[in-house]
Amino acid sequence: MAYSRDNVLPRPEPEEALATELPGLSPALTFLFAFACGAMVGNIYYAQALIGLISNDLDLHGGMAGFIVTVTQLGYGAGLLFLVSLADLVENRRLVLLTLAGTALGLAGAALSGSATAFLLSSFTIGFFACGAQVLVPFASHLVPAASRGRTIGNVMAGLLTGIMLARPLANLVASEFGWRAIFFISAAAMLAVMLLLRAALPQRMPQGGMRYGAILASMWNLLVTTPALQRRAFYQGIMFASFNLFWTGIPLLLTDQFGYSQRQIALFALAGAAGALAAPVAGRLADRSYTRQGTAVAMMTLAIWFVIAGWAGTAISITALVLAAVFIDSAVQTNQILSQRIIFSLDDQARGRLNAVYMTIVFLLGSAGSALAAATYFYGGWWTTALAGAAMGVVVLLVFATERRSRT
Repeated sequence: MAYSRDNVLPRPEPEEALATELPGLSPALTFLFAFACGAMVGNIYYAQALIGLISNDLDLHGGMAGFIVTVTQLGYGAGLLFLVSLADLVENRRLVLLTLAGTALGLAGAALSGSATAFLLSSFTIGFFACGAQVLVPFASHLVPAASRGRTIGNVMAGLLTGIMLARPLANLVASEFGWRAIFFISAAAMLAVMLLLRAALPQRMPQGGMRYGAILASMWNLLVTTPALQRRAFYQGIMFASFNLFWTGIPLLLTDQFGYSQRQIALFALAGAAGALAAPVAGRLADRSYTRQGTAVAMMTLAIWFVIAGWAGTAISITALVLAAVFIDSAVQTNQILSQRIIFSLDDQARGRLNAVYMTIVFLLGSAGSALAAATYFYGGWWTTALAGAAMGVVVLLVFATERRSRT
């Protein structure tokens, strides 16, 4: 297979060349894709922001309270493996609608839970079906010409990142006015509304592979071990996503201890950090213009530099510098995500669902370590130690990226 001048993306094969005849997505449908992704993925972060209120109400105390977050994450990881891969087997529109219905069901169950067991089962259901956002992203890439694929992925992923960033502050704000159950009721209604909109707007797309589900799952391991670009991109983004989780797990501790912020003020800080989502469309355009390598290097360097600045800002009590650090760190992580997904979606048109499932599972597993690392570094060494750990992650991925050879024809 021949490679393009960004040294990672393959030149279009005949099937991909035919995709250039696609008309692309209208602005309205692109916005709907982005909104749906953000609304779905935000569901796995609501309980994380409300863990104290939920555990007290449901008598889930001590170390067991941590299961509120863990069970949701386990559900999301299971969904990435067993549900997202179905995008290469099941008609995509039907699969998306199924995940929305399942998410709404889990949210309603969480809102109505009268016991810890019922809430934890609902949390697993929420996580499992919320991964439907990762079905929508490759679905969108199938509907556009190859030349504009990066821009489309960037626009859709901007909505996904906005959902992640807004979930915690939104949950805090709603809970402060109406109690912790309200956000789950509101989101369940939102999922049903999005399901009706997508049912009317999405075209049908039947995969062409003709594989059985068992073969689909078995082929995912083969894709991982035989695709260096997938291995590297999953590693790069997994470490950078770990740094993202490290920052956003550690920053509330810093803002409480050193700045004396209330929960509402911390929520407003998170809202300011959501501006990092604006980098996604820019990253998509860079990918379409074959600046993948340059964009990747800049993103990694940006991550390392702004973590050091964040460390200084925490000790100097500079909220302005800390907000800027949040924006640039988020932008760096989001930029690398868009560039990476642009690459893996160009590897095999008929395996995008499986490629994305493998990629996102690795990213999620590596990224989940960031939250635990944040708590440990902050407790034993303070904010500077946490910030330096994030900077070190940026340096590590940059050094590994430097070993990536330019592919030749």
